Amino acid sequence: MIRIDQAGEIGANYIYKGQMAILGNDKKVGPIIQEMWEQEKYHLKTFDEIIPRYRVRPTFLRPVWEAAGFILGAGTAMMGKEAAMACTEAVETVIGEHYNDQLRELLHIENDDVSELRKVIKQFRDDELHHLDTAVDLDAQKAPFHGILTSIIHNGCKAAIWITSRI
Repeated sequence: MIRIDQAGEIGANYIYKGQMAILGNDKKVGPIIQEMWEQEKYHLKTFDEIIPRYRVRPTFLRPVWEAAGFILGAGTAMMGKEAAMACTEAVETVIGEHYNDQLRELLHIENDDVSELRKVIKQFRDDELHHLDTAVDLDAQKAPFHGILTSIIHNGCKAAIWITSRI
């Protein structure tokens, strides 16, 4: 669970890094993307600290998730602000659902470590859902080929979760 969360935060960091590379100078969305990225940096730092504490093996696919995230972020940003926000919408939808699934699992386990992990995941889930709302407010659904674009990204995120859970 923790390895998957760390891998997801790696991907998210690089998605925002890619978006900032293209849209960072945009006066409207640049600061908003930067703000979301700062939260993602904090999420990743937290999971980087949790990994050794729980003696979890980090994903060895980190370079893959970094490259894939940057390409996805920059690629959708090159399609325009709306496509970048559609990317954020799709990714944060999957991550919000994923964190909710984890919280349901963790509700059945009672100990101090799990209680602390639940708090972290709940806060991060809330942050991700705020990013989703922000993306929708910034016209994500006006992106060219919105349905196809978000479906591809949604399924890619689910595949990344599946792969990370097994490798």
